[in-house]
Amino acid sequence: MSRYDSRAADPASYRDRRSDSGLGAPPASASASASSRRDYDDGGASPRKLNLDGLPHFEKNFYHESPSVRAMTESEVDDYRLRREITVEGRDVPKPVKSFHDVGFPEYVLQEIKKAGFVEPTPIQSQGWPMALKGRDLIGIAETGSGKTLAYLLPAIVHVNAQPILDPGDGPIVLVLAPTRELAVQIQQEATKFGASSRIKSTCIYGGVPKGPQVRDLQKGVEIVIATPGRLIDMLESNHTNLRRVTYLVLDEADRMLDMGFDPQIRKIVSQIRPDRQTLYWSATWPKEVEQLARQFLYNPYKVIIGSSDLKANHAIRQYVDIVPEKQKYDKLVKLLEDIMDGSRILIFMDTKKGCDQITRQLRMDGWPALSIHGDKSQAERDWVLSEFKSGKSPIMTATDVAARGLDVKDVKYVINYDFPGSLEDYVHRIGRTGRAGAKGTAYTFFTAANARFAKELITILEEAGQRVSPELAAMGRGAPPPPSGLFTVDTCFRDRGKGYGSSRPWS
Repeated sequence: MSRYDSRAADPASYRDRRSDSGLGAPPASASASASSRRDYDDGGASPRKLNLDGLPHFEKNFYHESPSVRAMTESEVDDYRLRREITVEGRDVPKPVKSFHDVGFPEYVLQEIKKAGFVEPTPIQSQGWPMALKGRDLIGIAETGSGKTLAYLLPAIVHVNAQPILDPGDGPIVLVLAPTRELAVQIQQEATKFGASSRIKSTCIYGGVPKGPQVRDLQKGVEIVIATPGRLIDMLESNHTNLRRVTYLVLDEADRMLDMGFDPQIRKIVSQIRPDRQTLYWSATWPKEVEQLARQFLYNPYKVIIGSSDLKANHAIRQYVDIVPEKQKYDKLVKLLEDIMDGSRILIFMDTKKGCDQITRQLRMDGWPALSIHGDKSQAERDWVLSEFKSGKSPIMTATDVAARGLDVKDVKYVINYDFPGSLEDYVHRIGRTGRAGAKGTAYTFFTAANARFAKELITILEEAGQRVSPELAAMGRGAPPPPSGLFTVDTCFRDRGKGYGSSRPWS
């Protein structure tokens, strides 16, 4: 029995693919086993360099349309997509699925979905699962908290179960690239949860921690690697792993990775992966830089957009913008905390690590239960702070943008932008830490004269989400100077925020 897969007695065999599920079935003929090359070559010249000599064929098309999905008329499909704000592009786009059973996932995957308490697929899952399971490249554009992690992880599990088991020295079959440690860790948690019943092993590769445990995981053999680009390149150059077996590549939050300057590292990594791989490219926004990279890495892709590819905020989040002088921000923060503090989790964003530590220290001196997280913290300290925040022991957490993406705490009730971020994309992602998975949330933003250049675009985002735009912000959007210092208070600027939050301060 291979130590790389305890289910298989023959090291050269395929995994147990649970053929009754209709997914991951072994090829019925030699022509079927060549499907990956045929799918890749079909449709004209590819932007990838075609060099498949010596590479074994692999299976990647596992989708079998269920009778209920097949019975949907084009009109019903259009109505469903319109109702769920799904826009699709590409050749031979599959119909969306309305239930988990329509996808044809193996029973052991369905049991995990049921255990997680999910009722129905989210829009990105409804359309993204059939696309991913067909083995084609995929571009997915969806806001944070939309369920995109499972949109690519569950097809990845099916994909792994259809490939030959790992031999000693093999690298992973699935590679997920993520911009931050926090996001990578959370993806791995989901991969562990949903891959356990298939005995699929995964590991998380990121910097800021000792390499030893990560190296040992890679040497033992793992089917799924979730990694940040820098540490993965380090592992590759040290010959601790290789990408020869990767046939399923995911770039998660591609826009954020480009913002962080990972373009050269991504190109270096992708150059080591076979060109006929399946690539899934996920982004919350669709700027030109992201589009250009997608054109180079993907071939004949499907494209699914949830809502609009234009920058927009989650409509489940109530947004309030307070125009405030820089010197008054801390006093405004304390007044706001006194008004909203009810024991719920509150996430406060700062621009700098120094500012993060200073405000946290001041809050603690004033009796508020606050901790901070940023890039200069050790991984152990960051993990501890997140644990304290998630458990509610410290319900206030200050953070730099290291936590703006990938931070998935289920019940963050309030997000406060103490400092306005450097881009509207970061604003959308920051406030997206609340209002996740169908919940409601509230975001407060302190807006200063130094942020005036963002006023017009911010107003567009607020109006698209049906939020109130104050006359003061509207005037700044037209180029008017900010109001005089001290003219507005928290009570007047946030006067429409709603009732029932309580005004007591139980934490002093």
